[in-house]
Amino acid sequence: MPLTATSNSSGNASSSGNKAAEVWKLFDEGALVWSECDSAQQEKIVRHFAPKVKYLALRLKARLPRNVELSDLIGSGTLGLMESFTKFRPGMGVKFDTYAENRIRGAMLDELRHMDWFPRSLRKVVRTLDEAVHKLERETGQIPGEEALADETGLSIDEVREGLEALHNQFTVSLELIQESLISAESSMGDEPFVSTSFREIISRIAELVGQLTAREKLVLSLYYADELNMRETAEVMGITEGRVSQLHAQALTRLRREFNTRYSDSR
Repeated sequence: MPLTATSNSSGNASSSGNKAAEVWKLFDEGALVWSECDSAQQEKIVRHFAPKVKYLALRLKARLPRNVELSDLIGSGTLGLMESFTKFRPGMGVKFDTYAENRIRGAMLDELRHMDWFPRSLRKVVRTLDEAVHKLERETGQIPGEEALADETGLSIDEVREGLEALHNQFTVSLELIQESLISAESSMGDEPFVSTSFREIISRIAELVGQLTAREKLVLSLYYADELNMRETAEVMGITEGRVSQLHAQALTRLRREFNTRYSDSR
């Protein structure tokens, strides 16, 4: 008797679990529309997809300055998720999971756009270092180190390191924003030939510029963005310090931004 009771209880729980799973799966595949789901179905759908917000927030937080709060990312990402429920349509040609991920990331990045991360004094240091890197690289043909930047700017080594870290954080988010913009453009272009051609042209331009980076700069970007390693892991793979990884990363993105603006800003 106890075995029978346990079996029935397990069977009922399994049946209930399968039924709950079917709701979010049907919604994910576009077989259910949010507005046509009752409150119980909507709750099951929300419970299934809610963990994605924290997962994406943690991944993004690992690339951001320490002063950016995880709770802020989760809050904005949750709003993005809730908005995606009402805006998702079966005819979009993608699963809800993919659509929601882009909306969540977009909401988090939009929040970052409005954050004032740096005090005015640090912002001035970042601007000074950016100009110094450009000047020394143009004069010597080499990437300047911390000591060369300190000599050029009159800043201390600690100030140079703090500024380079801030520069790295700034450009990390800039690249994230570019990626998000490209994803949004691609998902919304449909079959419009002109938009599709423009999108491919932008990708081609960026790929060309990346190809002109040094081997170490390309490796840093590849490990950091393609393989999604953090700074410490990237440093271990390359056999250099985290500070050097941060410097290479910032310099690579500085060069990409500068070259892209120089070549294409007037032609867009």
